[in-house]
Amino acid sequence: MSVFAFTFYLFAITTVTGGLFTVISRNPVHSVLWLILAFLSSAGLFVTLGAEFVAMLLIIVYVGAVAVLFLFVVMMLDVDFAELKAEMTKYLPLALLIGVVILMQLAMAFGVWGFSAGVEGRIAAPAGDIDNTRALGLLLYDDYILLFQLSGLILLVAMIGAIVLTLRHRVDIKRQNVLNQMYRDPAKAMELRDVKPGQGL
Repeated sequence: MSVFAFTFYLFAITTVTGGLFTVISRNPVHSVLWLILAFLSSAGLFVTLGAEFVAMLLIIVYVGAVAVLFLFVVMMLDVDFAELKAEMTKYLPLALLIGVVILMQLAMAFGVWGFSAGVEGRIAAPAGDIDNTRALGLLLYDDYILLFQLSGLILLVAMIGAIVLTLRHRVDIKRQNVLNQMYRDPAKAMELRDVKPGQGL
């Protein structure tokens, strides 16, 4: 067995194992940790395929942000997981039916899967002297720079809209007024009193 095959099977087995234990683990914190293992193993599979940019995105976005967010939410929220599992058992037959339907659809899709003629030559042919990440960057920032910038503006407008729609001003909360603090007169804000010994204000 070659090193490539051994690496592929190692990452594949750890990905499937991480996904399985994510589902069947009783402790939700352990489930998130198994999910992180599945993400890291999937990133390793992408590296073996030569898609190192996608692998780094998977680690940065999913492991570094999403999975850590899940972990903090699970650890900080006081959730009664026993009650949730009791509610889930009621929908177990429906979930099994949906799972069987999805497996049948996947079997039908992969049953008719085929490759075009000459695919081995296209895969083996080198894509020039630049690596995968550089080629993707040249494609995004040269050919599709306008669409890339427009998508960024759309996300910015969506973020501002979400902030505006959820912003609520409560009248029963004392807020800081920066201008009043900057323009206040020290002579009017303070008053000096001569307090005699043994006397109060």
